[in-house]
Amino acid sequence: MAKKQTFGDKVRKNRAEAKKMAKIIVATKKENGHYSFQQRIVEADRVKEEIKAARS
Repeated sequence: MAKKQTFGDKVRKNRAEAKKMAKIIVATKKENGHYSFQQRIVEADRVKEEIKAARS
């Protein structure tokens, strides 16, 4: 039977402070009819701003 792993206060604090990231994939249509995809990794609280900027 395995031991339960316990975490100290330092580890819990680091996890809480870690930035939450999100990957955004934007598709654009080229002149020849094919699509190209671009990936961006942004902070989770800036996702809506990045999507709005990509649409314009």
